[in-house]
Amino acid sequence: MDHSFLSALILLLLVLDPLGSLPVFIPIMRAVPKERRTRVAMREVGIAFCVLFAFMFLGEGFLRVMHLSERSLEVAGGVILIIIAIRMIFGGSGESAYGLEPGREPLIFPLAVPLLAGPSAMATVLLLASRQPDRIYEWIGALSVAMLVSGVVLVMADRIRKLLGDSVVSAIEKLMGLVLTAIAVEMVLAGLKRYFVGGL
Repeated sequence: MDHSFLSALILLLLVLDPLGSLPVFIPIMRAVPKERRTRVAMREVGIAFCVLFAFMFLGEGFLRVMHLSERSLEVAGGVILIIIAIRMIFGGSGESAYGLEPGREPLIFPLAVPLLAGPSAMATVLLLASRQPDRIYEWIGALSVAMLVSGVVLVMADRIRKLLGDSVVSAIEKLMGLVLTAIAVEMVLAGLKRYFVGGL
């Protein structure tokens, strides 16, 4: 499954799911003083970007060391995205899943990793870089834009929830989950096709 800059950007935004992160992000940030919230949010987005950036460049070497093929990574990435998409559609996320100590300012965990730079995002950038390494600059650009959008959404988290309301945010997340499900199925089918048609 080949991607363009736009399709990679949309895929990364769906995987990062900044709107879906709001129910986790807002309660965690309540312990942070208001004057520091923007700085903390941008710091965590920056850390998540560095993690995903590293995975993007280490992807091909990782596959070689682990003796993994692009086909297996494509199928595995699709399966992970299906799980994430199902969670987006049917719910089940919440701040209790991240176990941050009350009153403690988040650092790396849980906002940068795993909320933003989670397994699905890591698998996605790894797949993009290994599948089409000749377009690495496009993937870096798509990742940068997607992280910037995520940062803006998180910084404006309270305003967005007040403006749209919980029900609208939930409806948008479920719609994004449906689109992500279709993309994930396409990834699995493309990986299986490449495996059976291309051989071992």
